[in-house]
Amino acid sequence: MKNAKLKLKNVLQPLDQVALALIVVLSVVTGLLLWNGDRSGPRVRNFSWQDQRIGAEDTAFTLTFSRPMDQQSVEENLEITPSLPGKISWAGRKMAYTLTEPAPYGTQYQMQIKGAEDAFKSENGQGTEIQAYEGLFRTRDRAFAYIGVRGQEQGRLILYNLTQQKKLILTPADLVVTDFKHYPNGEQILFAANDKASQSQNLLAEQLYTVTTGLPGKDETSPEPAGKIDRVLDSKDYQNLEFDLSADGQTIVVQRVNRRNPAEFGLWVVQGDEKPRPLGTQGGDFVLTPDSQSLAIAQGQGVAILPLTTTAAKDPLDFLPKFGMVLNFSRDGSAAAMVKFNTDYTRSLFLVTNQGVQQELLRTTGSILDCKFTPYKETLYCLLTQLVEGEEYREDPFVAAIDLKPEANKPQENNSPLVQPLLVLPEQRDIQISLSPDGLGLLFDQIVTAGDSLTTGLRTNEGLAIADALLWLLPLPDMEATDEVPQLQPDQLLPGFRPRWLP
Repeated sequence: MKNAKLKLKNVLQPLDQVALALIVVLSVVTGLLLWNGDRSGPRVRNFSWQDQRIGAEDTAFTLTFSRPMDQQSVEENLEITPSLPGKISWAGRKMAYTLTEPAPYGTQYQMQIKGAEDAFKSENGQGTEIQAYEGLFRTRDRAFAYIGVRGQEQGRLILYNLTQQKKLILTPADLVVTDFKHYPNGEQILFAANDKASQSQNLLAEQLYTVTTGLPGKDETSPEPAGKIDRVLDSKDYQNLEFDLSADGQTIVVQRVNRRNPAEFGLWVVQGDEKPRPLGTQGGDFVLTPDSQSLAIAQGQGVAILPLTTTAAKDPLDFLPKFGMVLNFSRDGSAAAMVKFNTDYTRSLFLVTNQGVQQELLRTTGSILDCKFTPYKETLYCLLTQLVEGEEYREDPFVAAIDLKPEANKPQENNSPLVQPLLVLPEQRDIQISLSPDGLGLLFDQIVTAGDSLTTGLRTNEGLAIADALLWLLPLPDMEATDEVPQLQPDQLLPGFRPRWLP
């Protein structure tokens, strides 16, 4: 026996002896904790929006607790300031708070919870009270981009931060911007532009570029400085016409015409650093779908939904022969606003869903120029025109709100949605509207055109020279607050045209 003990002592080195002692001590401590239970109070382990700058795509936050909680006590003691309506669901120790209305932009929020109890009740029927917790988050600034029209701003892409009342010119004076689309987080903008020499000669030489906005991302990290420009697509061999940017910011689709052979006309795809490739299809107006995997394009007597692959482009995923144009998709892609051109020379606006529903929203002798879904699809804001009978052909534009909520609450004739005209606009065909990501404001422009003698190089979509333009902001009403048609008054903002809210 003595020999065995001596042999063991010789085998164990000093470091081994220390490790063995620590194991024994930790085992005793663990046993005591298991015997007596965890005496520390419950607490919030994680708040998913802590110190985040959220956008319209962020619809829910989660709270993770250190132990199972009395769910009712948590719900009764959760406060968000300013108020942010939502509904609560649970999965074990994790609580999810899903917004029922978009969070207004340009706002800082405080989320706090105190007085809630865990699920382990003592003899008096009470649980252990949670450690008080306070979380902070904010929404993105209210900001939009537009094309300048006066002085040194003429033809340049401009960012205006409405929250901070700051204006920033993003592009240099030698480029004349013709159109643009924003990237998902608003940190970059994709734009088409001519150099001034080509623009003055009315040459179609638009190239595609990206420019940084200087806006911060979700986690408030330092963004790239504003105004950094990179060229995406040149116009040496092909003219670049209409283009669209996918919702995930990974794909650009461009209509292009071969300069040497104009009969070679069609859509091209640009993805990341890959070489631009032809999609192998032609058509009219097109728009990328929200899933960034396909596009809707007017073809023949209908609208085709095509995948973004060369091999499958001529084999549509779906074909809707009833419609002639797609105006817009809802953010989640479950619904689209489409136009049908009727044989009696009227036009119909339809709501088309991924469940196969095709509901006529209105029929008009005028034009249906554009429509925008609110974030939660409860309302569709549309730019329409009314045909005025008389010796001269005239269409008066106006903005209308179309109620898309279930008709059980507001029964209408023929089960049609409630359509409310909101604002009559000056007589003008080329009007651009943009709905804010939180659904609370509508931007639109008012353009003054003149003869071709103008040398500004700025043109409307119909090719008319732009002499001047103004931007307006229309605050939108709570459509559920009253059954009366609201009297709205837009606010004049800045000289410029083609306004677009950033996400």
